[in-house]
Amino acid sequence: MIRLEGVTRTYEVGGRPVHALAGVDLEVAGGEYVSIMGPSGSGKSTLLSILGCLDRPTGGTYRLRGADVGRLGEDELARVRRNDVGFVFQSFHLVPRLTALENVELPMVLAGLPRAERTRRAEAALGAVGLADRAPHRPEQLSGGERQRVCIARAVVLRPSILLADEPTGNLDSASGNEVIGLLESLNREGLTLLVVTHDEAIGRRARRRVRLLDGRVVGTAPEGAP
Repeated sequence: MIRLEGVTRTYEVGGRPVHALAGVDLEVAGGEYVSIMGPSGSGKSTLLSILGCLDRPTGGTYRLRGADVGRLGEDELARVRRNDVGFVFQSFHLVPRLTALENVELPMVLAGLPRAERTRRAEAALGAVGLADRAPHRPEQLSGGERQRVCIARAVVLRPSILLADEPTGNLDSASGNEVIGLLESLNREGLTLLVVTHDEAIGRRARRRVRLLDGRVVGTAPEGAP
Protein backbone atom coordinates (compact mmCIF):
# COMPACT_ATOMS: atom_id res chain seq x y z
CA MET A 1 0.00 0.00 0.00
CA ILE A 2 2.75 2.46 1.04
CA ARG A 3 6.28 2.46 -0.41
CA LEU A 4 8.96 5.08 0.19
CA GLU A 5 12.27 4.84 -1.65
CA GLY A 6 15.11 7.21 -0.75
CA VAL A 7 12.71 9.89 0.47
CA THR A 8 14.32 13.15 1.60
CA ARG A 9 12.87 16.38 2.94
CA THR A 10 15.01 19.48 3.25
CA TYR A 11 13.94 22.84 4.69
CA GLU A 12 15.69 26.18 4.62
CA VAL A 13 16.10 27.63 8.12
CA GLY A 14 18.01 30.90 8.46
CA GLY A 15 19.50 30.40 5.00
CA ARG A 16 20.81 26.95 5.91
CA PRO A 17 19.47 23.57 4.77
CA VAL A 18 17.97 21.31 7.44
CA HIS A 19 17.63 17.67 6.41
CA ALA A 20 14.49 16.49 8.20
CA LEU A 21 14.50 13.23 6.23
CA ALA A 22 17.68 11.86 4.69
CA GLY A 23 16.89 8.87 2.49
CA VAL A 24 14.01 6.95 4.07
CA ASP A 25 13.02 3.56 2.70
CA LEU A 26 9.79 2.15 4.10
CA GLU A 27 7.03 -0.24 3.07
CA VAL A 28 3.70 -0.65 4.85
CA ALA A 29 1.18 -3.26 3.75
CA GLY A 30 -2.56 -2.74 3.91
CA GLY A 31 -3.94 -3.47 7.38
CA GLU A 32 -0.58 -3.17 9.18
CA TYR A 33 -0.13 -1.54 12.59
CA VAL A 34 3.19 0.33 12.71
CA SER A 35 4.64 2.66 15.32
CA ILE A 36 7.18 5.31 14.30
CA MET A 37 9.55 6.13 17.12
CA GLY A 38 12.58 8.27 17.81
CA PRO A 39 13.77 11.34 19.73
CA SER A 40 12.55 14.89 19.07
CA GLY A 41 13.91 16.15 15.77
CA SER A 42 14.36 12.67 14.31
CA GLY A 43 11.88 13.32 11.48
CA LYS A 44 8.84 11.43 12.76
CA SER A 45 6.25 14.16 12.21
CA THR A 46 7.82 15.15 8.86
CA LEU A 47 7.50 11.54 7.73
CA LEU A 48 3.87 11.42 8.83
CA SER A 49 3.12 14.67 6.96
CA ILE A 50 4.56 13.20 3.77
CA LEU A 51 2.67 9.93 4.23
CA GLY A 52 -0.54 11.93 4.67
CA CYS A 53 0.15 14.11 1.60
CA LEU A 54 0.30 17.25 3.72
CA ASP A 55 3.85 17.79 2.47
CA ARG A 56 5.90 16.66 -0.52
CA PRO A 57 9.32 15.02 -0.41
CA THR A 58 12.29 16.97 -1.69
CA GLY A 59 13.69 13.82 -3.27
CA GLY A 60 12.99 10.14 -3.62
CA THR A 61 9.70 8.44 -4.42
CA TYR A 62 6.52 7.95 -2.42
CA ARG A 63 4.02 5.52 -3.91
CA LEU A 64 0.56 5.08 -2.45
CA ARG A 65 -1.45 2.23 -3.93
CA GLY A 66 1.06 2.26 -6.79
CA ALA A 67 0.56 5.96 -7.63
CA ASP A 68 3.60 8.25 -7.50
CA VAL A 69 2.41 10.86 -5.01
CA GLY A 70 5.12 13.31 -6.10
CA ARG A 71 3.50 13.54 -9.54
CA LEU A 72 -0.02 14.27 -8.28
CA GLY A 73 -1.49 17.74 -8.69
CA GLU A 74 -2.97 19.69 -5.79
CA ASP A 75 -6.54 18.63 -6.57
CA GLU A 76 -5.49 14.97 -6.70
CA LEU A 77 -3.60 15.31 -3.41
CA ALA A 78 -6.68 16.85 -1.81
CA ARG A 79 -8.73 13.86 -2.96
CA VAL A 80 -6.20 11.48 -1.44
CA ARG A 81 -6.30 13.36 1.88
CA ARG A 82 -10.10 13.37 1.84
CA ASN A 83 -10.75 9.81 0.71
CA ASP A 84 -7.79 7.68 1.71
CA VAL A 85 -6.19 9.17 4.83
CA GLY A 86 -7.48 10.09 8.30
CA PHE A 87 -5.47 12.16 10.78
CA VAL A 88 -5.40 12.24 14.59
CA PHE A 89 -3.19 14.86 16.24
CA GLN A 90 -1.91 15.44 19.76
CA SER A 91 -3.57 18.87 20.01
CA PHE A 92 -7.04 17.74 18.85
CA HIS A 93 -7.64 20.69 16.42
CA LEU A 94 -11.37 20.79 17.16
CA VAL A 95 -13.33 23.93 16.31
CA PRO A 96 -14.29 25.43 19.73
CA ARG A 97 -17.63 26.92 18.69
CA LEU A 98 -18.89 23.69 17.12
CA THR A 99 -20.45 20.75 18.93
CA ALA A 100 -18.87 17.30 18.85
CA LEU A 101 -21.38 16.29 16.17
CA GLU A 102 -20.62 19.36 14.06
CA ASN A 103 -16.86 18.79 14.37
CA VAL A 104 -17.27 15.24 13.09
CA GLU A 105 -19.40 16.53 10.22
CA LEU A 106 -16.71 18.96 8.99
CA PRO A 107 -14.87 16.59 6.60
CA MET A 108 -18.20 15.64 5.06
CA VAL A 109 -19.12 19.29 4.56
CA LEU A 110 -15.88 19.73 2.61
CA ALA A 111 -16.64 16.54 0.67
CA GLY A 112 -20.06 17.89 -0.29
CA LEU A 113 -22.22 15.25 1.37
CA PRO A 114 -25.87 16.22 1.95
CA ARG A 115 -26.89 17.27 5.46
CA ALA A 116 -28.97 14.18 6.26
CA GLU A 117 -26.11 11.89 5.28
CA ARG A 118 -23.63 13.96 7.29
CA THR A 119 -25.76 13.77 10.41
CA ARG A 120 -26.38 10.04 10.05
CA ARG A 121 -22.69 9.26 9.59
CA ALA A 122 -21.51 11.62 12.35
CA GLU A 123 -23.97 10.14 14.85
CA ALA A 124 -22.82 6.62 13.93
CA ALA A 125 -19.14 7.60 14.24
CA LEU A 126 -19.66 9.16 17.66
CA GLY A 127 -21.59 6.12 18.78
CA ALA A 128 -18.74 3.88 17.63
CA VAL A 129 -16.30 5.75 19.92
CA GLY A 130 -18.72 5.73 22.85
CA LEU A 131 -19.78 9.38 22.66
CA ALA A 132 -23.34 9.26 21.37
CA ASP A 133 -24.55 11.12 24.46
CA ARG A 134 -21.88 13.84 24.08
CA ALA A 135 -22.84 14.83 20.53
CA PRO A 136 -24.36 18.25 21.49
CA HIS A 137 -21.40 19.28 23.68
CA ARG A 138 -18.66 21.68 22.61
CA PRO A 139 -14.96 20.79 23.09
CA GLU A 140 -14.67 22.89 26.27
CA GLN A 141 -17.34 20.68 27.84
CA LEU A 142 -15.44 17.46 27.09
CA SER A 143 -12.52 15.79 28.83
CA GLY A 144 -9.21 15.33 27.02
CA GLY A 145 -9.96 11.69 26.32
CA GLU A 146 -13.41 12.56 24.98
CA ARG A 147 -11.96 15.24 22.72
CA GLN A 148 -9.47 12.78 21.28
CA ARG A 149 -12.26 10.29 20.65
CA VAL A 150 -14.17 13.02 18.78
CA CYS A 151 -11.01 13.49 16.69
CA ILE A 152 -10.91 9.78 15.93
CA ALA A 153 -14.57 9.82 14.91
CA ARG A 154 -13.86 12.80 12.64
CA ALA A 155 -10.80 11.04 11.17
CA VAL A 156 -12.68 7.88 10.18
CA VAL A 157 -16.10 9.24 9.26
CA LEU A 158 -15.23 9.26 5.53
CA ARG A 159 -14.00 5.67 5.86
CA PRO A 160 -10.32 6.09 4.94
CA SER A 161 -8.03 3.11 4.45
CA ILE A 162 -5.12 4.67 6.39
CA LEU A 163 -5.12 6.35 9.80
CA LEU A 164 -2.11 8.47 10.81
CA ALA A 165 -1.87 9.35 14.51
CA ASP A 166 0.76 11.88 15.67
CA GLU A 167 1.37 11.50 19.44
CA PRO A 168 -2.34 10.73 20.00
CA THR A 169 -1.87 10.20 23.75
CA GLY A 170 0.54 13.09 24.32
CA ASN A 171 -2.00 15.35 26.05
CA LEU A 172 -3.81 12.61 27.96
CA ASP A 173 -3.44 10.91 31.32
CA SER A 174 -2.47 7.24 31.24
CA ALA A 175 -6.02 5.89 31.63
CA SER A 176 -7.40 8.09 28.83
CA GLY A 177 -4.35 7.33 26.70
CA ASN A 178 -4.91 3.60 27.03
CA GLU A 179 -8.56 4.03 26.05
CA VAL A 180 -7.59 6.00 22.94
CA ILE A 181 -4.92 3.50 21.88
CA GLY A 182 -7.36 0.66 22.48
CA LEU A 183 -9.87 2.38 20.21
CA LEU A 184 -7.26 2.90 17.47
CA GLU A 185 -6.26 -0.75 17.74
CA SER A 186 -9.87 -1.87 17.39
CA LEU A 187 -10.09 0.10 14.14
CA ASN A 188 -6.91 -1.62 12.95
CA ARG A 189 -8.43 -5.03 13.73
CA GLU A 190 -11.28 -4.05 11.42
CA GLY A 191 -8.77 -3.60 8.57
CA LEU A 192 -7.65 0.02 8.87
CA THR A 193 -3.93 0.58 8.23
CA LEU A 194 -2.60 2.32 11.36
CA LEU A 195 0.62 4.30 11.78
CA VAL A 196 1.28 5.88 15.18
CA VAL A 197 4.04 8.38 15.96
CA THR A 198 4.93 8.22 19.64
CA HIS A 199 7.68 8.98 22.15
CA ASP A 200 6.14 6.48 24.57
CA GLU A 201 7.96 3.13 24.53
CA ALA A 202 4.99 1.32 26.06
CA ILE A 203 2.66 2.66 23.36
CA GLY A 204 5.18 1.97 20.60
CA ARG A 205 5.66 -1.64 21.68
CA ARG A 206 1.97 -2.35 21.21
CA ALA A 207 2.34 -2.06 17.42
CA ARG A 208 3.02 -5.16 15.37
CA ARG A 209 6.04 -3.43 13.85
CA ARG A 210 8.21 -0.60 15.15
CA VAL A 211 10.23 1.75 12.94
CA ARG A 212 12.91 3.86 14.63
CA LEU A 213 14.18 7.13 13.19
CA LEU A 214 17.32 9.06 14.06
CA ASP A 215 18.50 12.20 12.27
CA GLY A 216 16.02 11.64 9.46
CA ARG A 217 17.01 8.04 8.76
CA VAL A 218 15.49 4.66 9.58
CA VAL A 219 17.95 3.08 12.01
CA GLY A 220 15.99 0.00 12.96
CA THR A 221 12.77 -1.98 12.71
CA ALA A 222 11.41 -4.60 15.05
CA PRO A 223 8.39 -6.90 14.96
CA GLU A 224 5.87 -7.33 17.75
CA GLY A 225 7.44 -8.82 20.87
CA ALA A 226 11.01 -7.98 19.91
CA PRO A 227 13.14 -6.00 22.42
